[in-house]
Amino acid sequence: MEKLIEALQIFLKYCNTDYPITCANDLLHVGIYPELVSNEDKQKLDELGFFVSDDEDGFDSYEFGSC
Repeated sequence: MEKLIEALQIFLKYCNTDYPITCANDLLHVGIYPELVSNEDKQKLDELGFFVSDDEDGFDSYEFGSC
């Protein structure tokens, strides 16, 4: 739970919408463009289980259970 909260605090710095998070099957997606996120924060997000999505429109994670 702490990893998810820490990641969400990072995403909050870059969020420009009320509902940036979607979930489908086992994938949690945060729709914040990676180019807006600092390299330092991207590295930390990677350590917390989030990676740049395949289509590069946000970040994905399989770490936080099924939706």
